[in-house]
Amino acid sequence: MALPVTRAHAGGDLQVATERTVETAASWIAATAVLFILTFSYGAPLVASVALKEIAADLGSPRWVAALANALAWLGMGIGALGFGWIADRVGIRSAVVFGALMTGSGLVLASQGSAWQLLVGHGVLIGLLGLGAINVPLVIYISRLFDRRRGSAVALVASGQYIAGTLWPPCIALGNAQLGWRPTMLLCGLVSALAIVPPALMFLRPAPLGPDLAADEVRPGARNPGTRAAFSLLCIAGFLCCTPMAMPPGHLVALCSDLGIAPTEGATMLSVLLGTALISRQFWGWLSDRIGGTGTILAASFCQAAALLGFALTQDEAGLFAVSAMFGLGFSGIIPAYVIVLRQYFPPQEAVWRIPVWFFWNICGMALGGWLAGYIYDQFGSYAPAFAVGIVLNVGNLAIIGWLAARE
Repeated sequence: MALPVTRAHAGGDLQVATERTVETAASWIAATAVLFILTFSYGAPLVASVALKEIAADLGSPRWVAALANALAWLGMGIGALGFGWIADRVGIRSAVVFGALMTGSGLVLASQGSAWQLLVGHGVLIGLLGLGAINVPLVIYISRLFDRRRGSAVALVASGQYIAGTLWPPCIALGNAQLGWRPTMLLCGLVSALAIVPPALMFLRPAPLGPDLAADEVRPGARNPGTRAAFSLLCIAGFLCCTPMAMPPGHLVALCSDLGIAPTEGATMLSVLLGTALISRQFWGWLSDRIGGTGTILAASFCQAAALLGFALTQDEAGLFAVSAMFGLGFSGIIPAYVIVLRQYFPPQEAVWRIPVWFFWNICGMALGGWLAGYIYDQFGSYAPAFAVGIVLNVGNLAIIGWLAARE
């Protein structure tokens, strides 16, 4: 338990005892290793996104089939996290991550082999359920236990692996697609991801501190609102509503640019700008959540995301899309880590092992639906504008729920 701040008057001076903290230099070393791991794990589903049109043409299928592969990877990760949050708590985070790395690599290898079923099974079962499910959410829980005073900053840092992946890998994948084809590129990415994740997992992931969370008794923004079943349900719904539109631009930006006559390489660069902006701004959102709390951070970031979705629906030129992509990256980067902070503020620390994975499941269901839904709506209307309009409506629902929760704190 956290030692209470002891106040005693001595000679009129207020003396404040120094509190213990779980944070050490080893915490930041582990966070750096996790950031590196997530940079590679989050790169796995990007191959299908960048090569969406090429995969659809090669398979002779509608565009939504290729989009479904990416959606199944996200959905599988959400389902897998429900079990691997508990498994990692018992077998150790190191074993869980090594297993997930091998499954992720195997999934990309299978998906590259040539048929629609191999593409979908490779992404849904191996990459998502057994691969990313064992890596991403368990690592976020792990890092949240290594930090108390700067938890928001630490969670934002490691979650930035998604955006480093999005900045670094799309141009490489696009180049590989152009020079080698999407199949060899996917195969190569599978081998590289497994080889890159396993060594740092074995070297730097040490067990989290045992015993009660030292930060459990700290007074933080949001701590006045004790967690209830209704509050948790609303947080899950809000996560679903914000993550469905969140998945639309990253999964379809390259294809959108191609439809507008913009070269695929420029579209991949635009995706890198989107995710690169998210990487940089996420550190700001982490800093902000340590100061104003999670709900205020979600409100601000979600509003930026909704405004950017409107921009995607209305913008047709390349320069405008670059600007809107940067704005979208600014907004959506702050949302997910802030939810983790809210969950840790509202509920006892020992419940994190199941509450965070359950919340992530609904979050990832939204991501999976958003990626598929945008492709389906495009196939019906021949335009992405109606998909972005649906995303805006869902985003407004998220703002309403979080605004209500914030007002009750």
